[in-house]
Amino acid sequence: MSKKINIAIVGLGRVGSTFLEKLLENKGNGISIVAAAEIDSASPGVDLARRHGLTIYKDAVSIIAMGDKVDVIFELTGDHSAKRDLRMAMVQSSNSHTMIAPEIMAFLIWDLIAAGRELPDAHGLTGY
Repeated sequence: MSKKINIAIVGLGRVGSTFLEKLLENKGNGISIVAAAEIDSASPGVDLARRHGLTIYKDAVSIIAMGDKVDVIFELTGDHSAKRDLRMAMVQSSNSHTMIAPEIMAFLIWDLIAAGRELPDAHGLTGY
């Protein structure tokens, strides 16, 4: 049996909610979604996350505080200051376990699990 990867998503807008939807479809294949962060409670993915019993935080710092309960964070806000703040919080925390996945890794995962479906606003996220 392979290691279960505990994933958190920061940003549940159009991109993050679509990414979450696909990850949830693959849950159990070594994937466990353990938390999400979204400042806008009206964002598309918030209801989806709640229906699946995910803890939703207002900020990513709370996810970082989960320590080794989170292996990978996908930061999908498209906001460069959010990415910077997340990285700064990781440096300031004592969490040396959690990795912040670069956007290119999110696109790779997407290509592997989404069977040709396009990720919404993918090119607007970071210019890829």
